[in-house]
Amino acid sequence: MSAPELLLDNARLVLPDGIVHGHLRAAGGRVLEIGAGRLRAPAALDCDGDYVLPGLVELHTDNLEKHLLPRPGAHWPAAAAVRAHDAQLLAAGITTALNAISVGEEEAEEAVEPHSVLAALAQAREDGGLRIEHGVHLRCELPCPDLPQRLQPLLDTPQLRLLSLMDHTPGQRQFHDLERYRAYAARHGNARDDAAFQAQVRHLQDLQHRYASAHRRAVLTLARERALPLASHDDSDLSHIAEAVEAGARIAEFPVNLATARAARAAGLSVLAGAPNLVRGGSHSGNVAAIDLARADALDALSSDYVPASLLLAAFQLGDCDSIGLPRAVAMVTRTPARAVGYDDRGELAAGQRADLLRVRRVRGLPQLEAVWVGGERRY
Repeated sequence: MSAPELLLDNARLVLPDGIVHGHLRAAGGRVLEIGAGRLRAPAALDCDGDYVLPGLVELHTDNLEKHLLPRPGAHWPAAAAVRAHDAQLLAAGITTALNAISVGEEEAEEAVEPHSVLAALAQAREDGGLRIEHGVHLRCELPCPDLPQRLQPLLDTPQLRLLSLMDHTPGQRQFHDLERYRAYAARHGNARDDAAFQAQVRHLQDLQHRYASAHRRAVLTLARERALPLASHDDSDLSHIAEAVEAGARIAEFPVNLATARAARAAGLSVLAGAPNLVRGGSHSGNVAAIDLARADALDALSSDYVPASLLLAAFQLGDCDSIGLPRAVAMVTRTPARAVGYDDRGELAAGQRADLLRVRRVRGLPQLEAVWVGGERRY
């Protein structure tokens, strides 16, 4: 059943190149018309001057894992976790989300079994239990001894949109500072005495030495066979950017410092940073601040990462920067991420695009979500 006609009037429409006070008409799940000025039609919804912008597009949400594993070792039923996750993303204004699912995570207590997660997502979709569109982003942990065998059967997932090349070995990339890695391990319920910690670090570094290079080549081959977009992750050295370019990556996720972000941008990669980093004013792990990337013109897209509500808030915070403005900031959480993974039918207010829409009111400087339409149907 196609969505009924939707008329939004008296809205500040956030377009790719500016903000227009006007109206929007959608039908059949698509935007049909955008115009300046009032409609004053009886069937129109008066938006009272609120902002209307495209539904947010998320490329790397870890939020599903928080529902599947609310505490270390406390696994939650996947079917219930998926539905709660979906509701939380909807309430954050995210209408398209790639769920980041780890393949080959070393810490068994923290591991979420990918097959059960994908099965739960598929079942919820079949049952009509999902209110936004869920895609899949597989995070490939290169040092995992049997990564290719784990990854191969997951590649036929119809909703698979992105592969990322992960290497969380302590001593490099995100964990170049071993003391920060020790603190991270403790926060995740993996506290060890010094001898045990050092032994674990040596074990993980040995796995990287033995497997990472070969598995990188294997993942690249699989990605090319299926024409899947690739992302690098936690680049901390210019050599990492060179590797990403050679691999044909489109996205540089969470660069650790400004130099790698600039190099990625110069090489044509889309630089993606964390919206929580921007909202908080800095990285929780000591890496480059997202706002510094933005001010240096080295930022293309944002991800809510571990806080779904951060995406909308970050866009409005960034929109307050004179050098950026709201249209460009909104593009960082809509059009740019959408195009990076091949979604050409969403991410901007334009005729022919999906009617994934948000109505947002600003209250005491904060964006307050008033309504969400997915494919022209009101879901929130």
